Amino acid sequence: MSAADEILDIVDENDEVIGQSPRGEAYAHGLRHRCVFIQARNAEGRLFVHRRTPTKLVFPSLYDMFVGGVVGAGESYDDAALREAEEELGVSGLPRPVPLFKFLYDNGAGQTWWSAVYEVHCDLPVNPQVEEVAWHDFLAEEEVEAHLTDWTWVPDGLAAYERLRDYRALD
Repeated sequence: MSAADEILDIVDENDEVIGQSPRGEAYAHGLRHRCVFIQARNAEGRLFVHRRTPTKLVFPSLYDMFVGGVVGAGESYDDAALREAEEELGVSGLPRPVPLFKFLYDNGAGQTWWSAVYEVHCDLPVNPQVEEVAWHDFLAEEEVEAHLTDWTWVPDGLAAYERLRDYRALD
């Protein structure tokens, strides 16, 4: 099955399931669905950053400071977060990602999804999927901040990152 054929729950403005749709149709018609964003840090506290492959359905070849993806039909956010983190990092045996908050991403141009943000520590050697990740490294937070203006980032990940900075500033 291709990524475009994966079945997603379609949700309303309150994150209640109102139907299901193949992923490709959800993207094409701007149907609201669910996604997870997991910030992965290594033992030194450095942040996993990667550039997406040019074959990705959305935001090809852009940089991201999260691993993650869509929540499948009937799947919980928590289960999707662990699945996506292990898949994209190419590891097994990660601790369960810690949920932080949710927000509704809406770019105003037909792309909208409920977004659950998590964090996880990955002390395992990573081996990212070549179908998903074209380049990767663990960067210090200062390095990520320095590249916010000179690298092209996935817009939903950038929105999640900005919200995460605000969330942590409240602590």
